[in-house]
Amino acid sequence: MKRAEEFINHKEIMASLADAKEKAKDLAYVNSILDKCETCTVLSHREAAVLLECEDKTIRERMRTVANKIKQSIYGNRIVLFAPLYLSNYCVNNCKYCGFQHCNEKLPRRKLTQEEIRREAIALQDMGHKRLALEVGEDDVNCPLEYVLESIKTLYSIKHKNGAIRRVNVNIAATTVENYRRLKEAGIGTYILFQETYHKPTYEAMHPSGPKSNYAYHTEAMDRAMQGGIDDVGVGALFGLYDYKYETIALIMHAEHLEEEFGVGPHTISVPRLKPASGVTLENYPYLVDDESFKKLVTVLRLSVPYTGMIISTRETKEMRNELLHVGISQISAGSCTGIGGYAEENRTEEDTAQFELGDHRDMDQVLTELIEDGYIPSFCTACYREGRTGERFMQLAKAGQIHNVCQPNALITLKEFLTDYGSERARAAGEKLFARELERIGNEKVKEKTKEYLKKIENGERDFRF
Repeated sequence: MKRAEEFINHKEIMASLADAKEKAKDLAYVNSILDKCETCTVLSHREAAVLLECEDKTIRERMRTVANKIKQSIYGNRIVLFAPLYLSNYCVNNCKYCGFQHCNEKLPRRKLTQEEIRREAIALQDMGHKRLALEVGEDDVNCPLEYVLESIKTLYSIKHKNGAIRRVNVNIAATTVENYRRLKEAGIGTYILFQETYHKPTYEAMHPSGPKSNYAYHTEAMDRAMQGGIDDVGVGALFGLYDYKYETIALIMHAEHLEEEFGVGPHTISVPRLKPASGVTLENYPYLVDDESFKKLVTVLRLSVPYTGMIISTRETKEMRNELLHVGISQISAGSCTGIGGYAEENRTEEDTAQFELGDHRDMDQVLTELIEDGYIPSFCTACYREGRTGERFMQLAKAGQIHNVCQPNALITLKEFLTDYGSERARAAGEKLFARELERIGNEKVKEKTKEYLKKIENGERDFRF
């Protein structure tokens, strides 16, 4: 098994970026790379570096056009919705950019009880959510793995009215192979862990103390997760800690490594940007990413790893999130709270216990309605996870272009559930127009008729159908 500094090779990243500066001037060569992208071919990190370095306006416009074409080809106009659920902000690490850092004495520390988690689950179900991303700080005393496992069991057990949490993705600190096996046995969806920064000197400077300060152990976490049986993993970098071009190439190299070692790359890539937080300002961060560079890096990632889901959170504004949907984003959070207990406790000031500041404050219904009106299908689908279409099996279907046969109808079915149970009058009106349009786009007549049958059954009170 390769070590962290072998598959995230600093010299190779720097050589790739240096080489790309010259190659990016050869527009015929750059266009030949984009010709590959037109066929949804995975790019090497060297090819991705050339796209990152190219500043030609015509090429940049073609990059955006091809990225949108790739997204439409693989994901269609579906956008998966989820919510983060923060269970605890106790943390033993001192990550300089994070509001949860151990030395932040201004932050009220809190951990939800199982009864409080139950109330959060009900509140999230009443918002219409079906999939969650579980978030906790790293603290083996106040928040051990046993607590996380019990919390997952609680979340899956709550069935409120017509609601249910059907998929729990988990974002917890790097751990052992055995602990990843336990998470797999608990029925998690995707295991998510952000690298924060792949640049080792910056990583060590940003994580001066605590177990997270171990660069190799953190960077190799996805290998251990795969060894523990978790075949859906999600990677990401916190853009703004170091040069965004370096981080983008490193992310692609990480994906290459997982593909080489395990036969399947990351299920998702997240692209959070550094934001202010409790006790954290953006002063003394020379690598903050401007909007145009941010849009470019998202575009290049979509071009480079066409079959990987891409996630944007409510860190970003509504306007930025809408723009990024056109160049590659396939999953977004909605109605998010980054504080502890913020969904069920309406009177709680979320910022008191929040990890970072939000950029998009719209509620779930607003996000969903505007997506529909913009031509997207908001999806709450969890069928692939529940049917065992994960890891390599999912990627085989995606690469063969067959995933549409299940994703499109499943998106419509779960949207119908939301609109029937939780949707506003405006959302339901927009949804009816969407159903009329999208049902006709299902090419398989049997699937189309079955989808219509399921939609009717949902109107009559039945739930939880899937292909």
